[in-house]
Amino acid sequence: MMETEQEKPAGRKQWMAAFSSRGHTADEVIASSGISFHLWRLYQHFWLVCLLFPLVQLVRHPTPLVQMLTGMGALAFFAGSYTWLMWRHPIERDVLGHSRVPLQLVLWMVLAALALVLSLTYGLSFLWLFIGVSAITGVLLPLRSAFIVVSLLMFFPPVLSVVLSGGISGVDWSATIALMLLVRALGVDMLGLVRLSSAVRELHTTRKALARLKVEEERQRLSRDLHDVLGQTLSVITLKSELARLLIAEDQERCAHELSEIERVARTSLRDVREAVAGYRQPRLESELEGVRQVLEAAGIEVQIDALGEALAPTVESALAWTVRESVTNVIRHSRAQHCLIRLTQQNGTVRGEVLNDGGQRERVESMTRRGLGLAGLQERVSALGGQMEAGPCTLSGKASFRVCVELPMKPAGETQNVQEERV
Repeated sequence: MMETEQEKPAGRKQWMAAFSSRGHTADEVIASSGISFHLWRLYQHFWLVCLLFPLVQLVRHPTPLVQMLTGMGALAFFAGSYTWLMWRHPIERDVLGHSRVPLQLVLWMVLAALALVLSLTYGLSFLWLFIGVSAITGVLLPLRSAFIVVSLLMFFPPVLSVVLSGGISGVDWSATIALMLLVRALGVDMLGLVRLSSAVRELHTTRKALARLKVEEERQRLSRDLHDVLGQTLSVITLKSELARLLIAEDQERCAHELSEIERVARTSLRDVREAVAGYRQPRLESELEGVRQVLEAAGIEVQIDALGEALAPTVESALAWTVRESVTNVIRHSRAQHCLIRLTQQNGTVRGEVLNDGGQRERVESMTRRGLGLAGLQERVSALGGQMEAGPCTLSGKASFRVCVELPMKPAGETQNVQEERV
């Protein structure tokens, strides 16, 4: 019943491939469990030294040759079957699943019956075989079933001792009780090791999944920040470059001024990109409002800004600043607006930011055909703070318009929790 040398590499390749498909390395998971292959095989085979008791009984007591050879053959079959069943590491068994479970369960029942028959035929020394049966039980059966069966196997030695000794008085209770405890202990130990290996595998799977989510989250943050940072500044650079090209022959002084503005915007954009990559880009609402005013005026769009007079939480202020930046960027890039209204209001513990423009026809087409990365990123920022966002076409004073509205709590839940933790 032992695995051949050719079967072992194939099995190892199979389970290593199973680990690799989940993003793990087999050696890494096994090493982290604290139970190496060699330690596992040493631990689960160490009890085989107990087979010396029945072997000594067969040799020392007068036994017919055929009966002695039969007993030795049965012991060899038991040891070989036990080794085959217990050879795989618990983590390896957990990953590969239960493809051999029917055969393993049948062999387990055969070994249990063999231990019972040998004990009744040859004597009390063969009761030590129930230790191996208990260990196999802890590895093969589900948790609840294994615990019940191991608890039942624990009573086999005392019951069979009473039967074979002709009564309670003839039983060596010190040896019998020790054997009971060994049967239960090894079964429960194996059951615990299997559960531990399953927990370790789930832990590594979860850790890998969290690492992938973290990488994906950082990638999305970086793409969102770069889009928000570069969208407006590149639009400004484009507008001022076109203006400078038109002024180069007519008004060189103003052309030089526009070129210097382009240089300033480019340098600011470079700094913002570096901050976004570093992960600490947090725009200020006041500077954003002033910046979009200049951008809209440069684009020939009339702008009206109704700002708040009170201070806001940093996260809320940052989200509103991103809202203003993204909305105005879309106004410049996707609409033919002539007027733009930026309105910030506060009521009942919430703050609302609205950006409306009257260039809705072209922007309506854009919003229907493709929800841009900027709006999607803005939605993520707002949702993370427990807020709501609406973006879409509307009618204002009988004219097609486009509206972006964000509503945020004045004190986001995460920020309130942080303040409470700091006070504690």
